[in-house]
Amino acid sequence: MVERAGSGAVAAETSVVPGVGKQRRGCVLAGVAVVLGGVLGFHRVVPNWPGRMGSLVESFLPWGGVLVVVLLVVALVRRSAVALLALLLPVGVWVDTFGGLLLPGEEGGGRELVVVQHNVSDENRDPAGTARALADSGADLVALEELVDPQLAAYEKALAADYPHHVVRGTVGLWSKHPLSGEQVVDIKPRSIEEGWSRGLRAMVRSPYGDVAAYVAHLPSVRVGVGGLASQWRDESAALLGRAIAGESVEPVILLGDLNGVVEDRGLRPLTSQLAFAESGFAFSFPAAFPLARIDQVMARSATVGHIRTLPATGSDHLPVVARVALE
Repeated sequence: MVERAGSGAVAAETSVVPGVGKQRRGCVLAGVAVVLGGVLGFHRVVPNWPGRMGSLVESFLPWGGVLVVVLLVVALVRRSAVALLALLLPVGVWVDTFGGLLLPGEEGGGRELVVVQHNVSDENRDPAGTARALADSGADLVALEELVDPQLAAYEKALAADYPHHVVRGTVGLWSKHPLSGEQVVDIKPRSIEEGWSRGLRAMVRSPYGDVAAYVAHLPSVRVGVGGLASQWRDESAALLGRAIAGESVEPVILLGDLNGVVEDRGLRPLTSQLAFAESGFAFSFPAAFPLARIDQVMARSATVGHIRTLPATGSDHLPVVARVALE
């Protein structure tokens, strides 16, 4: 009798434990889903210290969709109803935040400029080929960064036929099918960077639809290390550029540049708080071999940036991006 009772207790235990374990795993998955949804929806409350953690999280927010898919597969394998229910939160937040970027975008209208933005790389071995590829886009404006000698002469020669107007200041340049005027340097140099560093310009584009203030900028690079995201110089430069654009008296304004940050990154708030950006298209532009983020940006004020997309790879470690900007 004692042995039979013991056997019954063991049987009862083995019949209960698996169900409990399954329920616990479902709750863990549900908890992860809720946390992911919270990060996606409330990333602004993630502290930026230490290591600019908030900016680091925001740099890869779109990839939260991949985590959602992984959790969905696990929840289906586990047959966890509670996890599947909890996944509705991150799915809904992701779709609300990034779903519009999946849409094809509206057809172009009459009052618009096609613009190309490309960091051509100072190690580009085929500047002439890169220039021809950009000219083939038919863009009205082409903004380039990392222009260095002797490559600059190759870009000027290859683009001259299609873009009779251009201006270069420091290592950034703007090529235009329409006349330019008022060319000037925009000082976006962080205080601790040595003199001679020049990565910003402003020019007036005499477009068929009126004057447009065009800015080209290359913000300092950021680095990801064990201490987090090193973006102090980038953030300081973004603030200087934002101040210059805030004081711009001509409307509309178009900003083209390698901003070394995604539009969700709080480090670019001096710009994204006053400029509109693409309504559709992910256009991940860096690194060219396996694009993870769009750090090459097209932004505008008193204008709408429509669908943005990448062009085929050139000799650069960035992909070019092209967008239609509808002027108001």
